[in-house]
Amino acid sequence: MIGFYILIGAISLLSWLVSNTLKRKFKEYSQIQLRNGLSGAEIAEKMLADHGIYDVKVISTPGRLTDHYNPKDKTVNLSESVYSQRNAASAAVAAHEVGHAVQHAKAYSYLTMRSQLVPIVSITSKFSQWMVIGGLILGAASGAQGVGFYIAIVGLIFMGFATLFSFITLPVEYDASNRALAWLKNKNMVSQEEFAGSKDALKWAARTYLVAALGSLAMLLYWGLQVLGGRD
Repeated sequence: MIGFYILIGAISLLSWLVSNTLKRKFKEYSQIQLRNGLSGAEIAEKMLADHGIYDVKVISTPGRLTDHYNPKDKTVNLSESVYSQRNAASAAVAAHEVGHAVQHAKAYSYLTMRSQLVPIVSITSKFSQWMVIGGLILGAASGAQGVGFYIAIVGLIFMGFATLFSFITLPVEYDASNRALAWLKNKNMVSQEEFAGSKDALKWAARTYLVAALGSLAMLLYWGLQVLGGRD
């Protein structure tokens, strides 16, 4: 179990470093005011219109860094500061979330796959680790790799769904950022300085998903070794 705690500690440290850097970057780029004077909400609405999307609403949602696109009710949800502020950070986030709406409108394959996995992962992620640990304990207590082993295997399969979801999320997030940056640049929505800030902010936001995916894979490999490594 020492290896497990070391792994958890390393993943948590890396996640903390990336998260803190992201917050610092967003704070920094929130000081760069847009020359066009548009708020995050106005940026989002204009990008939607430029892509011919008129059935998606832009709304404000409570909290910080709570921005997301909801494909079920077709809403671009912007955190209160992003919704109302007029800076490089808010422009980046607003355009990124609209990027997801554009993906939805164009039936982007990875977004479709991720949406299909959501109901599965929402259930399996609650039980995966407990099933693996429970299976290992049951196997150790019985002195044989019978029922406990198969319970642990099912837990690994459940854990695998979460890992798959994490990696499918990567192209979804990177593609949304690329769409956002291309639109901001091609439509001359931002100056060179504003564009550089928006690009850097989105780069660090994407890294949070990369760390999450690597952490999920590391956990799957660790528990896989615990279950399969002890099998004769």
